[in-house]
This record gives sequence, structure tokens and C-alpha cells, in this order.
Amino acid sequence: MLARFLVVVTISMFSIGAYAQSSKADAERVYSELLWLPPGGTGTLAGKATFKASSAYTFLNPADTDKFLKLNGNPPQGSSVTIAPTRGNWFGVLGFAPEGYVKDDESIDADALLKTLKSQNAAGNEVKRKQGYQTLTLEGWALAPRYDRQNQRLEWGTLLRAEDQSFVVNVSTRILGRSGYTAAVLVTTPATLNSDLQDFKTALKNFEYVGGEKYSEWREGDKVAAYGLGALVLGGAAAAVSSKGGFKVIGLAIAAAAAALWGGLKKLFARKKN
Repeated sequence: MLARFLVVVTISMFSIGAYAQSSKADAERVYSELLWLPPGGTGTLAGKATFKASSAYTFLNPADTDKFLKLNGNPPQGSSVTIAPTRGNWFGVLGFAPEGYVKDDESIDADALLKTLKSQNAAGNEVKRKQGYQTLTLEGWALAPRYDRQNQRLEWGTLLRAEDQSFVVNVSTRILGRSGYTAAVLVTTPATLNSDLQDFKTALKNFEYVGGEKYSEWREGDKVAAYGLGALVLGGAAAAVSSKGGFKVIGLAIAAAAAALWGGLKKLFARKKN
């Protein structure tokens, strides 16, 4: 069940090739039809959390998020949502995983996690090669795993090398709640990672769990996840199967340098409105 919530984002720079089975005009039409939430509007995520749009940050519902992901050459997620700045070139994709309450009393061994992720990455790249897809090689941490206990957020970033030897960055965030967690992937470029990450965190101030779903509202008898923080980095429930033959190879949530698409199309339609 978790697989549908693991946001696997492999975005290409905007070109006709990135939208291979359609034309640039088709891509522009799809983009123009996306229903970005206006300032003051409230979007929902799986009935568990809300996001308040403002003049600075906007939101796409699951149906339009699927269109947006397909526009970028990615498979639809079904229930994920998108948040993005009205000025800026990053965007984030969020999905809720109803895996239960994840205890946050575990220490994180970044070196051990990186070793396992590299093994998963190598196995995943073998599958991609056989299927004719481009590969991304995990080089190391762009941001070592760290847990914000005040906001119950786990975040980490990976530095990956594409086949053309360019580098891309994926920053993942897990926002813990009472009955599960929100998996958020920030799509950005290495050059703007630091500023975009800070802006992304500011945007997340508009995100909150609804009453009864906050992490602090857990009660005895609620479902508890069978894993901790470290396993979240490896894929949550998909990685917590060591008693059944070792860690399952899963797809890393990889965000390639895609901000040019988002920024380019926004500029295009801004010109059309003038």
C-alpha cells in the first residue's frame, strides 16, 4: 500500500522530448488548464491534512497533480497533491501514508543508511537499464538525515549523478502524524537548493494535520508503525521486512533538475496574460 504514496519523481528539463508523446502546444494547453488554488483557498490531503493557499504559495488537488506529473514525464500518483510558490521555480509533491504512528525515539545512523540506499540505487539502476530508462547514480548525501523534534519532521537530501554527468538533488521530508505520515518531495536544482529548501519550509507552515490527526494526539491503542525513523529514509514499510529475507529493493524518491519546466511555463503564461 505504501508504494502508491512514495513519490518517485524523475523530471526532465522542459522540451518536446520531455513530453515525448505530445507536442509543446499540448503541454502548454494542459498546463493552462491546471486549477491552481487561489489565495485564501484550502486544499486537503487524503482527509488528514490541509494546505492554505496564499499570495505566495499555491496548491494542486490530486487530479491536477496527476496531470502535472504526467506533463513532466512521471507516472500519476492517484492521491498526491502539489504545492508551489507563485514566484520561484521549485515545487513539492505530497502524499499521505496511513502506516500508523511512527515513534521518533530512534537514533539515526547516516552512514549505514547511505550504504543501504546505494545498494538499492544500484539494483534499481539495473532494472531501469533493462527497461530502457535513464539511470541516476547516488553519490552521497546533499543533506544528511536530520529530525526536527519540535515539528515532527524528518528530512534528508541525496546527490545524484545523471548519465550526462550532471548532478541533481532530491530532498525528502516526512511529516509525522497520529495515524501515519506525509511523504513530501521537494523538486529543485543543486544551484538553488539552500534557498528553495528554506522557502519550502516556509510554505509548509501553511500545512497542518486536521484535529485528531496531529502527532501529539496519539492515544494508547492507536496503530503503531512497525519501524522507526531510519526505516522511513529507506522506504518505510517497504524496507521493514528484514525478517522475511532482508530489505526489499524499492525505488528511491528521486527528483531530477526539473525547475526549468515549472519556471519556464509560468513565465510563458505570464507573458500571455500581459
